[in-house]
Amino acid sequence: MPNIGEEICGEYLKNIEGCDFITYNITNPDIQGEIDVIGIKLLKKEIYVCESAVHTGGLQYVSHNRPDDYARFLSKFNKDIQYAKKYFNDYVIKLMLWSPVVKVTPKAKYNTYEELQRLKKEIQLKHNLELQLIINEAYSQALLDLKNYVKTQTAMMTSPVMRVFQIEQSLEKHLNNLEKKNIKK
Repeated sequence: MPNIGEEICGEYLKNIEGCDFITYNITNPDIQGEIDVIGIKLLKKEIYVCESAVHTGGLQYVSHNRPDDYARFLSKFNKDIQYAKKYFNDYVIKLMLWSPVVKVTPKAKYNTYEELQRLKKEIQLKHNLELQLIINEAYSQALLDLKNYVKTQTAMMTSPVMRVFQIEQSLEKHLNNLEKKNIKK
């Protein structure tokens, strides 16, 4: 069962990117580890390989009392890429890292944002693949894209995330109608 961050990512892949198939928490049979979210576009032969880290206080993994974001995600994405190349070798691989809050602290000893930029560069150099960072403003935009998508749908959404967005839209519309009629309840 996906956590909330994985579900947001999966719903984005399904409803905004147009993936035909979404799966969560894929165990890699070859090496220890799992991939948070995979989305597949069958006709275009594209595979989205995504990691999600929803830390509302700001992304920061720690190992031995030291920040570990770069090493942790480099290891994860190296395994993810190995999996995708082995099992989807004729697909275009699209990598994404989803995290709503990534602090940008230029004067700090450790800058999570800069570490993610370093991660992007390393993956590009080592694998010739682009890592798309869905962080901060991009994460906010992804949520807005999902909310706008919900506005176009009349059927009840089955995803809890999408259903919340649908309820929010319905409530907003209802309250606006009450306000237009000068009714306060």
